[in-house]
Amino acid sequence: MTEAAVKNQEIMNHLGKERIPFFFLIDFELKKPLIQRLDEIDPEELLYDFNGIKNYSSHSNTEKPLLFNIREFPKEKYLQAFQKVQENIRYGNSFLLNLTFPSRIETNYSLNEIFFYSKAKYKIWFRETFVSFSPEIFVKIENGIIRSFPMKGTIDASLPQAKEKLLSNIKETAEHATIVDLIRNDLSRVASQVEVKRFRYIDNLKTHKNEILQMSSEISGVLSQTYFSELGNIIFGILPAGSVSGAPKDKTLEITHSAECADRGYYTGIAGIFDGTNLDSAVLIRFIEKNPDGMFYRSGGGITAKSNPDDEYLELIQKIYVPVA
Repeated sequence: MTEAAVKNQEIMNHLGKERIPFFFLIDFELKKPLIQRLDEIDPEELLYDFNGIKNYSSHSNTEKPLLFNIREFPKEKYLQAFQKVQENIRYGNSFLLNLTFPSRIETNYSLNEIFFYSKAKYKIWFRETFVSFSPEIFVKIENGIIRSFPMKGTIDASLPQAKEKLLSNIKETAEHATIVDLIRNDLSRVASQVEVKRFRYIDNLKTHKNEILQMSSEISGVLSQTYFSELGNIIFGILPAGSVSGAPKDKTLEITHSAECADRGYYTGIAGIFDGTNLDSAVLIRFIEKNPDGMFYRSGGGITAKSNPDDEYLELIQKIYVPVA
């Protein structure tokens, strides 16, 4: 773990012990975590809305229609990375790897405007450098119970019998089962009595393009009686999120960095809120970042031995959307 991660883990432990509400933002590589008391957050720097808990009371809606053009990540580059991942899978170095890349987008909205326009369980805008409107829970902690809800499996809801096709898809089923097993193992490192409460349930999500179905599961465990003073240990102890890394985690992370050729930064990291009693957090997927070269939408999907490269590339593109309901 990085020096910055160790320092911020201790800060979270202290704030949790004192029951002081705080916000946390942790990047995928654990290089630049941010922990900040809720009463010290500047809305000019950071905006959030986590299941209705937010740090703003009102905003002005823009009347202009959203223009959203995609310049897809080059398929030939994707296929090169896909082949590298598949080779490692064949060698037994990984069973599942989440492969992601940035696609350039052109839009008439600022990141701040996209934050207010989008609809999601978890929204965050950070310094006009990125915005995330994520549907995926990382973990929730309530009354000594920790719960995780890994999300794996997506399909266009307009397809005939879309739900049945998703649930019967062999590749998606294997991928989802692998992630559930990985998350169950992760939670077992910080909790006892870990069990799968719900397996493969379906949510419907409306985007600015269409409607999609997403598959999730629920896993829970029991924390120790001293868990408030161990919040940092708990969170950092199960990072990075299994649903956006792969299995086995350590070796898969090495392969991921080699295939993607760049750090992810806050994309596929996590963000969350401790309100003094309960903790709620999200995986930062559905993510737009801004840098000197323009705006980029980060997306990807899980690669297994049964993956088809054309299908996986299509999934990467299909996940480029702004949720509107």
